[in-house]
Amino acid sequence: MPGYELLDKKEFSQVSDVFLKSKTLFRMGFESQRKGIFKVKEFETNFAKKLKSKNALAVTSCTAALRVALATLNLNKKDEVITQSFTFVATVEAIVESGATPICTNIDKTLNMDPDDLVKKINKKTKAVIIVHMLGVPAQVDKIKRICNKFKITLIEDTAWGCGGKYKNRYLGTWGDIGAFSFDFAKTLTTGEGGMLIFKSKKKFELAKAWHDHGHENNPKFPRWEDTRKSSGFNFRMTEMQGAVGIAQLKKLDFIIKKQRKNHDLIWEKIKKIPGLKKRLYLKGSEITADALIIFVNSSIKAKKCRKELLKVGISTKILPEAYSWHFAGLWSHIKELNNKKLKRSLKKSENLLKNAVSIPIFVKMKKVQISNIYKGISKALK
Repeated sequence: MPGYELLDKKEFSQVSDVFLKSKTLFRMGFESQRKGIFKVKEFETNFAKKLKSKNALAVTSCTAALRVALATLNLNKKDEVITQSFTFVATVEAIVESGATPICTNIDKTLNMDPDDLVKKINKKTKAVIIVHMLGVPAQVDKIKRICNKFKITLIEDTAWGCGGKYKNRYLGTWGDIGAFSFDFAKTLTTGEGGMLIFKSKKKFELAKAWHDHGHENNPKFPRWEDTRKSSGFNFRMTEMQGAVGIAQLKKLDFIIKKQRKNHDLIWEKIKKIPGLKKRLYLKGSEITADALIIFVNSSIKAKKCRKELLKVGISTKILPEAYSWHFAGLWSHIKELNNKKLKRSLKKSENLLKNAVSIPIFVKMKKVQISNIYKGISKALK
């Protein structure tokens, strides 16, 4: 699951550069004292190179990344942005904060956006689509990209869970016009809190860079307090400490994913013959991050029983079933822009999939006894 398992002297060494050498926590300016050390900039450069992108912009969270991405589209209350019904609430919150109206599609058996339902919900008001590779499993992004291209709609990938994952040999987050990533405490790559954006368009990248920094152009001809402004904006700047941790974590990303995939396969091999369960669909060409293994059981009662029995043997579940209400749009009655009564009725397909799902978290440092306990818990629950 998270990069925090592997925090060690390498992260400490990078952070030490900030405190002992540059002595500058702010990502910009102070050139005379920082001895050429710009950790956030280095992290951005390395991240872009890793994903074969032309640019990257570090921000404070994936929520901030989505908000900044949407700011480049100049949306208003007459516009609509389509996302999927199974996602963290932040995806919809970012749309609402942008001034647009959120529209949610059903999900398919990958538990990601259903392309067929997407087509039904596109209209003249649709300005963008945000797909989410939930828990590191690729959506039908190639098909969705073709749909967006046909209707000339911006495609944003919420890759909060999918950093380092691939689909058809291409990194998740690089298929769309904009990719957003999360580095919070529970993600595969962590900086404690933090996020990243990558852009196809140089123009949108420059707009985002200014908007995440109160409109600053960071014109080299002027000191920062006399800087020119390109737009209004907010403060979503990453700190040098987070950038330092990110540099070290990024070097570990391939190892983390390799270990998680191995443990994912070991768990599935152990439990796959238990009667009454089946695995979430992985599309051909998917290279998952293996953040979790999601199984379907016969009822919501069985799903809750699986969690109960797993907890008894020291294994938690992840999101499903315990945090279902935080990740299913049909239950977000507090977001009035969703028109919830009508929405929930339209999302029965999604609800039926999610209420019978159990998500087993995967770690880098899983022990054989933990995998055995997963088998014991699931077996007992499904007797």
